[in-house]
Amino acid sequence: MAAKKNTTIQATGKRKTSVARVSLNKGTGVIRVNNEDLNSYFDTLVEMKVREPLTISGLGAKFDIKISVFGGGVQSQAEAVRQAIARALVEVSGEELRKTFVDYDRSMIITDTRFKEMKKPNNSSARSKRQKSYR
Repeated sequence: MAAKKNTTIQATGKRKTSVARVSLNKGTGVIRVNNEDLNSYFDTLVEMKVREPLTISGLGAKFDIKISVFGGGVQSQAEAVRQAIARALVEVSGEELRKTFVDYDRSMIITDTRFKEMKKPNNSSARSKRQKSYR
């Protein structure tokens, strides 16, 4: 007796200190972030940003998406989730969808490596210096 093969596609996305892991399964379009609904975890504008890859590809209703995200703030978490979803959809659909995503916004597929600059010793922030008296 042949076992039914359940294909799960996994992908990761990163932005600043946020890391998102996505599991894509065939389904009806349910999206869960850290075991909560997408619209209860993110507010409306951020939710639209997260749904961009699904809207562009037209595959939103074909997959159930389970997302685990940690680190960073709301905006960087949303961008990490967006990148992870886009990478998973490219794994399903192929190179043509990748080209579409890169033409729309390069950061959907390719990680943005910019980070906050470190604070330096004896300074109050990364670039500011202590006040200097000449007299």
